[in-house]
Amino acid sequence: MMNNLYDDLFLFESHFLYTVCMNWWVLKRRPHISWLIAIACGGLLVGVFLAQYVPTTIFSSLFWLIAAVMIAALALQRRYMYLIPVLVVACVVIGLWRGSVQEIDLTDLKQLNGQTVTLDGHVRDDVDTNARGESVIRMDSLHRDGQAIAGTMWVSAKGSFDIKRGDQIRVSGVVGGGFGSFAASMFQAHVESVQRSQPGDVARIVRDWFADAVRLAIPEPAASLGIGYLVGQKRALPADLIEALQIVGLTHVVVASGYNLTILVRLARRLFERVSKYLSALAASAMIASFVAVTGMSPSMSRAGLVAGLSLAAWYYGRRFHPVILLAFAAAVTVMINPSYAWGDLGWQLSFAAFAGVMILAPLFQRFFFGDTQPSIIRQILGETVAAIIVTAPIVIGAFGQFSNVAIIANLLVVPLVPLAMLLTFIAGIGALLFPMAATLFGTPARLLLDYMVAVANYLAQLPWAQTKFELAPIAVAVCYVVLIGVCVLLWRKTRFDLRDANIVV
Repeated sequence: MMNNLYDDLFLFESHFLYTVCMNWWVLKRRPHISWLIAIACGGLLVGVFLAQYVPTTIFSSLFWLIAAVMIAALALQRRYMYLIPVLVVACVVIGLWRGSVQEIDLTDLKQLNGQTVTLDGHVRDDVDTNARGESVIRMDSLHRDGQAIAGTMWVSAKGSFDIKRGDQIRVSGVVGGGFGSFAASMFQAHVESVQRSQPGDVARIVRDWFADAVRLAIPEPAASLGIGYLVGQKRALPADLIEALQIVGLTHVVVASGYNLTILVRLARRLFERVSKYLSALAASAMIASFVAVTGMSPSMSRAGLVAGLSLAAWYYGRRFHPVILLAFAAAVTVMINPSYAWGDLGWQLSFAAFAGVMILAPLFQRFFFGDTQPSIIRQILGETVAAIIVTAPIVIGAFGQFSNVAIIANLLVVPLVPLAMLLTFIAGIGALLFPMAATLFGTPARLLLDYMVAVANYLAQLPWAQTKFELAPIAVAVCYVVLIGVCVLLWRKTRFDLRDANIVV
């Protein structure tokens, strides 16, 4: 019996030592630096998000930044698995510091809440009109009595004004609370003055000059739809068409987004690829810079430009980014530049959700259901559309309390033709500039195609079952994304598909 006891004790000790050694071997493993960067970016995002709930005086000291950067750098340099929790904590602290500093910077603007003030500012985006016929203005670079005030403000003003992106304006009214990435708002403001510097926003001037040529060749509303496809100028669309596009889930193709930019970058890259790889990359880079300048640096556009630029660089140097790493890095960079994106900016959230759907969920769907077979253009568009709708649905439902039942049908009927519509609209604009007398002739092909797209949107939007209205609580939205992450992990384990092959510029 004693021998059996000694044998059992020996086996237990051996198994214990083996387990400890194996666990220590796992903890001593060195994961690839790219995944550690992705984990660090996740920590930054969490820290910036939590900063809005933490007193600003706790983490605003420069001491926290210096200490956390040193710890994070050490963890990245050593690269051991057991240092990952240290890396995460350090990056969360860096995010808390950045968010706290931003909150302190916004204090002056938030303290004006409820006061009647006069503010000078820069018009950061195109002015549009709301349902009440008021002009909606987005302002930054704010000043009060010559003193700079950090933050952006959303302003609505009664009447129609000749205000363009890049103008300097003076408004007066009662300051209200902020929302999304806006630190404050001002409803029914009075516009006291508008100043336009010379030459002003050159990219906006070129865009408007070309848009006027397109309108000479193509009648409305088809002209505004074509311009929306080409340069993402959604705010020029008629209100009824905007509403129809929202109902049928087609707004993403007429806003400055990654979809429009991807089409242009792929075109520029492939046109010059046979000449040289360098010229191809240069042309695509110029397209990214030009498109961002023309459309403006909205949250979705900042994401799209950064992702396209990184993907292009990876292609040029023969590297491949994993979409999860690219997603985390782009999100962290944009949030560190402007922490308010993480505090409720729907455009920023939807942009990254759609990117995740197209670059992660869609390829996994294709591989799971169709194997190694290369998808046709229709199947690829359908898969990307379904994936983007699935991933963005929790945010859309949580924010607006409604969901489009015809989005898949509308996207399948319209999206495959968008690149052709962009090309024909460009030809119509060039033709109108060179031969104004024959502008209508150059615009006829684009008009026919765009009229078809308008008809599809209007018809589907009028169907009684086009939308379903229901609500999701924030906790339910979070649960939905936990489930989606689980589904992606299961699909990846089943298919073993290398997501690094999904490059948006190829």
